[in-house]
Amino acid sequence: MKRFTWFNATSIALGFAFLYIPILLLVIYSFNESKLVTVWGGWSTKWYGELLQNEGILNAAWVTLRVAVVSSTLAVILGTLAAIVLVRMGRFPGRTLFSGLIFAPLVMPEVITGLSMLLLFVAIGLDRGFWTVVIAHATFSMCFAAVVVQARLYDFDKSVEEAAMDLGATPVQTFLQVTLPIIAPSVISAWLLAFTLSLDDLVIASFATGPGATTLPMKIYSQVRLGVTPEINAVSTIMIGLVTLGVLVASYSTKRASQRQERELKAVDAGAK
Repeated sequence: MKRFTWFNATSIALGFAFLYIPILLLVIYSFNESKLVTVWGGWSTKWYGELLQNEGILNAAWVTLRVAVVSSTLAVILGTLAAIVLVRMGRFPGRTLFSGLIFAPLVMPEVITGLSMLLLFVAIGLDRGFWTVVIAHATFSMCFAAVVVQARLYDFDKSVEEAAMDLGATPVQTFLQVTLPIIAPSVISAWLLAFTLSLDDLVIASFATGPGATTLPMKIYSQVRLGVTPEINAVSTIMIGLVTLGVLVASYSTKRASQRQERELKAVDAGAK
């Protein structure tokens, strides 16, 4: 067994400091009274009030949330179907090509993906806007959803489905009432991953967007090029808070589900004895 040395502790501490000290400074300076982000002028929450009056950032945030919800939902639906085909259909003509097309965005640079989507939209004469960003994000994040769901399907006990069909359930009923509830945690995880990828994307959205469909990362990037303002620190702090809250809620829900499962197993063991 390897000992935990001072070198390991120092390396971990420096790594966490490198990752989280800039975030901590951003949060602190979002409460800065001064308009200059590099000069501390005392504690104040006025920039959060200014943020609520900034229609540009608020509209961009609303567009980002709508795009993320719709695109992640489409990505999970298509990714789940693709995972089922890859796991359950076995060998079929074109399987290699199909899997390659599904997983290509995993290794393809985002610039290439964004440019290809732009050329597609121009070729078919589709006006760029909200729906083109949704299509681009769904295409990009579908492969991640497929990977997550596919990993769960490989460990799935097919005898449960066979028992349901033996009792008279149709394939559709078996999937909706048996398979889907069992793989629901992986589907939810895939949706959250797709939502995060869409929320964070800048490159692909820059190619696919059009008038009236400016996302929050694009808005922040356009303002940062002119200089960082306290309002950007404030909106970034809000996003960090929302992500932290989501992680805490997910951890609590996972812990509760694990405890409930342990109680059910104990009850089953007690009944068997």
